[in-house]
Amino acid sequence: MEITKTILDQMNANSLYHSFGIEIEAAVGGRAKSRLEPNPDLCWPFPEQPHGGVLFTLMDTTMAWAVWSQLDAGENCTTVNIDIHYILPAKGGLFTCSAWSTHKTGRTSFVRADIKDCKDRLVAMGQATFRVIPVDLLK
Repeated sequence: MEITKTILDQMNANSLYHSFGIEIEAAVGGRAKSRLEPNPDLCWPFPEQPHGGVLFTLMDTTMAWAVWSQLDAGENCTTVNIDIHYILPAKGGLFTCSAWSTHKTGRTSFVRADIKDCKDRLVAMGQATFRVIPVDLLK
């Protein structure tokens, strides 16, 4: 599926992304990139250090976009499993997440992702399994 700028703009306008500070920058060919400027209210227990759940949401979201970029019309995906490893404390005001599909078989996609801070240090890495489902199942 081609993910156009219009689609990105529409999806980036949702309230979840805004409340967290997430913006999807690109999604094409099984790869996706996003950025996080965390909402200060979600930096807990330390200022300017987003809670691990915020990083988890950033990673899950970005991985899903990587999968979506490979789907056909009438398909969507859902997370089956994510393994995330927190490498360093996430300090600073800007984080980037890069996700890439490593393998797709039938209705299952496997994805990896890295989150880096504003100094290009790896703060989290993970892998996930997504299930490809028909869109009409979501109605």
